[in-house]
Amino acid sequence: MSAETSQFIRFIRASITDNTFIKASFGDYQGEESDLKNLYLKKVLVKRKEKISFLYRYRTRDITKNHFPDDAITELGALLTEHGFRSAQLFTLRHDVRIQYAPNDGFSLKIDKPTLAELPSLEHDKPKQRKIEAQGKTYLTELGITDAQGKVYKNAQDKYRQINHYIEILSSLLKELPERPQTNIVDMGAGKGYLTFALYDYLNNVLGKPAQVTGVEFRKDLVDLCNGIAQKSGFDGLHFEEGTIENYAPQEQINVLIALHACDTATDEAIYQGITADADLIVVAPCCHKQIRREMEKHRVKNELDFLMKHGIFLERQAEMVTDGIRSLLLEYHGYATKIFEFVSDAHTPKNVLIVGEKRTKGTPDQAAIMEKIQASKMYFGVGYHQLEVLLGLT
Repeated sequence: MSAETSQFIRFIRASITDNTFIKASFGDYQGEESDLKNLYLKKVLVKRKEKISFLYRYRTRDITKNHFPDDAITELGALLTEHGFRSAQLFTLRHDVRIQYAPNDGFSLKIDKPTLAELPSLEHDKPKQRKIEAQGKTYLTELGITDAQGKVYKNAQDKYRQINHYIEILSSLLKELPERPQTNIVDMGAGKGYLTFALYDYLNNVLGKPAQVTGVEFRKDLVDLCNGIAQKSGFDGLHFEEGTIENYAPQEQINVLIALHACDTATDEAIYQGITADADLIVVAPCCHKQIRREMEKHRVKNELDFLMKHGIFLERQAEMVTDGIRSLLLEYHGYATKIFEFVSDAHTPKNVLIVGEKRTKGTPDQAAIMEKIQASKMYFGVGYHQLEVLLGLT
C-alpha cells in the first residue's frame, strides 16, 4: 500500500472516529471483478448499531454490504490499489480529501475545504413520503390492503408500493393537464380497481383537481364490487362500467386515457380510443405483443438482424420493440409527443414498458416523414400490418 493510500485510509478512520464522516466514493476500477464500476460509502444504523454501508455499483446491478467501522477500514485497504479502485473522494465536516492514481506518478493526495456542512441521517430505512397515505382510506381497507386502523397488511406491502409507484409516475403528467372544471379520465381494463381508486383519490383529494374517473372492466363481479366500494368511500365521481376496451362508448369527452397491461391488440384499441377522443394524455403499459410477432415469423425477412431472429427469445423481444416503436410513431403522427420508459409494477414482476402520449399544443407533425419511417420499419422487419394502423384507417 502506498503512503498516499495509507494516509487516505487514516483520514477515513479519523472522520469515522470523531463523527465528521459524511460519505465517500470510489471509481476508476481496474480490478478483476467483472462490470464493477463504483463504490459508495455512508454511515447507517442497522438494528441500532452504527455501520458503514458499502454500495457496490455494477453495470447492471447494485450490491450493498454493511460493515462495522474497523472491518470497513480493513476492506478499503484491499480495494484502493493500483489494480483496484484508483480514485476516491472523501467528504467530512473538516475537509474534502481526493486521491488519484496516474500510471507514471502513482497515487497523489489533495486536501480541500469541506463542501458539505451537515451530517446526513443515519436511518437505514428512511420513512418514505407516499403519494397515497394508508390511513383513513376506506377503499384500501375494503380492497384488503390495510386494516381498519390504516396499517398495511404484511402480504399487501407489494401492492401498496405498486399503487404509490404508479401514482408517482403519473403525478408529474397529471399536474400538467389543462385546467378544467372537471377532468374526465377512463381507465381501461381496471380489474379490481386498486389503481383506479388511487388515481381518483390523488386527483381529487391531493392535487385538488376535480376529476370524473371511469373504470372499464369486462368482469361483472369486479364492476359490482368496485362500485360498492366507491359508494362506501364517498367517491361520487368514480364509477365502474362493464365492457371491453374495443366496444367502450364514452358518454363524455375523454381527457385522459389509461390502459395498463392490456393484452396484445387491446393496447392498440385503447390507444385508438384515446386518439379518436383527442385526449390530452394517453398512458398504456402493453403486454403480449403477439400480433407483430406472428407477422415477423410469417415473413422471415433477410437482413443484418436475421441471425438474431432465429432465436425465439430474441424474436419476442424484437417484436415487443417493433410493436411499441410503431405505436409511438403513430401517436406522433396524430400530434402527440411520446415518451417510453420502464415501469416496474411491483417487486415480483418483470419490468414493463410504459408508453406516454401527450397532446402537443404547438407545431404540426411531419406526417409524411413519420409515415415513411413506419413503412420502412415494417418492410425491414417483415411486418405486413400493425393493428393500430388498421384501426386508424392508415393501411
